[in-house]
Amino acid sequence: MRRARPASSLLATLATLLTLAPAALASTPSLGAVRPMGGQRGTEVEVVFSGARLGDAQEVLFYQPGIEASEIAKVDDNSFKARLKIAADSPLGFHDLRVRTATGVSELRGFSVGAMPEVQEAEPNNDFDAPQAIAMNSVVNGVAENEDIDYFVVEAKKGERITAEVEGWRLGITLFDPHVAILDTKRFELASSDDAALLWQDAFASILAPEDGKYVIAVRESAYAGNGSCLYRLHVGDFPRATGVFPPGGRPGQSIAVRWIGDPAGEATSDVVLPADARSGWGLQRQDERGLSPYPNAFRLADLENVVEAEPNDDQNAATPFTAPAALNGVLAKNGDVDHFVFTGRKGQVFDFKVYGRQLRSPIDSVLYLSKKGGGAIASSDDAAGPDSAFRQALPEDGEYVVWIADQLKKGGEDYVYRIEVTAPEPKLAISTPAEQMMLGTPIMAVAVPKGNRQAILLQGSRADFGGEVQFDVAGLPPGVEVEIPPLAASQALVPILFTAKPDAAPAGALATVTGKSVDPNVAVKSEFGALSSFVLLPSNAGVILWSRTVDRLAVAATEEAPFSIEVVQPKVPLVRSGQMGLKVKATRKPDFKAAIAVSLPWNPPGVGSGGGVAIPEGQDEAVIPVNADGNAELRTWKIVVNGTAAGPTGPITVSSQLADLTVAAPYLGLGFQAASVEQGQETDMAVTVAKNVDFPGEATVTLIGLPNKATTDAKTITKDTTDLIFRIKTDAASPVGKHAALFCQVVVTQDGEPITHNIGSGTLQIDAPLPPKADAPAPAPAAAEAPKPAEAPAKPLSRLEKLRLEAKQKQQQAAAEAPAP
Repeated sequence: MRRARPASSLLATLATLLTLAPAALASTPSLGAVRPMGGQRGTEVEVVFSGARLGDAQEVLFYQPGIEASEIAKVDDNSFKARLKIAADSPLGFHDLRVRTATGVSELRGFSVGAMPEVQEAEPNNDFDAPQAIAMNSVVNGVAENEDIDYFVVEAKKGERITAEVEGWRLGITLFDPHVAILDTKRFELASSDDAALLWQDAFASILAPEDGKYVIAVRESAYAGNGSCLYRLHVGDFPRATGVFPPGGRPGQSIAVRWIGDPAGEATSDVVLPADARSGWGLQRQDERGLSPYPNAFRLADLENVVEAEPNDDQNAATPFTAPAALNGVLAKNGDVDHFVFTGRKGQVFDFKVYGRQLRSPIDSVLYLSKKGGGAIASSDDAAGPDSAFRQALPEDGEYVVWIADQLKKGGEDYVYRIEVTAPEPKLAISTPAEQMMLGTPIMAVAVPKGNRQAILLQGSRADFGGEVQFDVAGLPPGVEVEIPPLAASQALVPILFTAKPDAAPAGALATVTGKSVDPNVAVKSEFGALSSFVLLPSNAGVILWSRTVDRLAVAATEEAPFSIEVVQPKVPLVRSGQMGLKVKATRKPDFKAAIAVSLPWNPPGVGSGGGVAIPEGQDEAVIPVNADGNAELRTWKIVVNGTAAGPTGPITVSSQLADLTVAAPYLGLGFQAASVEQGQETDMAVTVAKNVDFPGEATVTLIGLPNKATTDAKTITKDTTDLIFRIKTDAASPVGKHAALFCQVVVTQDGEPITHNIGSGTLQIDAPLPPKADAPAPAPAAAEAPKPAEAPAKPLSRLEKLRLEAKQKQQQAAAEAPAP
């Protein structure tokens, strides 16, 4: 296990209990709105952050550079205002953020940075003949209400570019599908857009003004079904807006010439120097003498040689040559276009072929093929990563191979840009937290550790092309915060990690980096961390994420103290397969804190289950969580953690226990059951053989569980030397007839003063109704008194087969006795 310095999340179901507690105690904040939603770079903007439990806000944590928050001031218990200073060179587009309060960290939200002056929509502006006048090169902050069309008017000279781009979907507020149109004053539509591949579900339109005059921009919800939550930012001006960039990727640190495609003013080229590190989600910003695009164009960074298609390459004989590994860049420039690339491969070589098209916001819906030159396809893919294609293929023989790509609907165009990365498989590790989906009730995926206390979070590790244990690391923690990180077991993809804040830790926050590596020093692994937050879900199916953001670091904070802490009482004995135990959790409370504390395990080892709905009752100090293991639970000592959640003065408070050891072991013994049968109201014996697996001290109690109604037996005791035991089962006339096959023995071994509870075996008891008496049969004569016989040793129990044979023989004899004489 590794201990590192300062990282994880508010794990646990939020309790809905009420209590009175001291005022400055840790409580989870919630950030619902940031208004305004954006601002112009190079300016300062006063912004109001609202939600719940935000009155003690201390810091706004931004994931992207370029914005600083100052003058944070409480508005009320649920909101605060701050002055955001936006740097003149701040990246344009969406900036992810979280709020750190004195008592917690909020969920992920965002703020959009634009390049032009900001104005507010002024109602009424829903009359085409009375549009709101705005200056060219401005950003309008508005809202699309139900059955609402917002009209804005600008003036332009003939040949001047007019671009209108709407941020709505990308703001992540609600299910808002915007539509934008550019019209002349005669209501003639010059350009319109609903969904643009470049902007996901957002819209943009761009034209060259056909004459001097006024032009109207119309914004609405695409189905006229807006509401007060459908906020938008409308960027209007003569700035450039390319629908594609070519090539769409390059090598980090490389100087590269790119071509901007799809602008109504025509294509343009520029030279750019790519960043030295391969960042996911990076983009190129289009700029000319008129201004900048509101958002960058997606651009892929990868350490691969760039190969650009050489037209014509419409068939195998004209294929563009390359040497694998490489990145193949091209454009399906017209309908029906097919592009081919050729390379020489050796038998047994394995390559991954991955298309980056829609992932780079190209309209292409790719279909990718691999064939031996002159032959048919040996591998193909349509949709693997959304509409993009991907497959892995081992080359069957030496020779030339052709990679070819087409659009699934045989479409093409100047912006049908694609990039095919051909790479050899290499070990990779994708690290993440569980998804943050607040609308589904998940915890906030950030770490808020009360000083002098602990908080756990789960880390996920998805391995590719390697196996075995993984060790995570978290760096860049706030002062006074440390993290304890168990290894991720070879069989697992989840592990709890634990953050601890020192008693004197000052409230502070940081965005920590998370990395991982194989514990095998001979395996070099590339790791990447990404924490996903869902902003908009499909109303008809909440499992479908419509809009989300992924950030590359983990928010960690030290907060004010909590009114309680919890501790797992370390079990002294193992949890055996098919067994159970009670995991005791103790609370230490501040003197005036009495509230109930809900306790639960956020993660169970494989094959282990734990009970929910457990709470330390109000005013009490301990509770027991039932834990069980199935028959295939993985044998190992695991690190487990318990979360405790209680209601504080303003909201929920969550802390965690220490990382405790839970050992899953094989059963100490095995049992073999002999089937038993009996008539209602009678008694029978069930014989059980005992096979010891492990020596155990003293006596163990054995209880037969699962007997039917009104059937009873006594518990037995055994030692490590016992080889068999017999349960005397008594039935009642009302005991149910039939085969009762759910019997098992609960064996409790006591070791070091604690029970080791086994649930073993599967026994069967057959209960039959008694045979009816013979009609008119004389009552049997009373038996003569006999002298008592010396006690005999109990007969060996009959097996089920022996009993059936005996019963059959007795019935046969009875039938012969009742038969009439000849």
